[in-house]
Amino acid sequence: MKNGIIKLGDFGIAKVLNKTVDQAQTVVGTPYYLSPEIITNEPYNFKSDVWSLGVLLYEMCCLKPPFNGANIHMLAMQIVNGTVPPLPGVFSAGI
Repeated sequence: MKNGIIKLGDFGIAKVLNKTVDQAQTVVGTPYYLSPEIITNEPYNFKSDVWSLGVLLYEMCCLKPPFNGANIHMLAMQIVNGTVPPLPGVFSAGI
């Protein structure tokens, strides 16, 4: 934007929650970016958006998504398991 703020959005499918404590239960989204709650058909909230942002940031650093499977079932299992390969060595270690 003109003021230097960057906004990122995915408006393919959206659900508006009225409060931060509200939860949704629909299963929609791009498979690589789905949170474990959505995959396991549990109620979810804005934290799933934070998860998806984390997946995107990982992909920007590694040039590949953190989870990848031969099919949608394998991809879902990897996401629910939550084991992520480490970032390349050019990035500093977490604290």
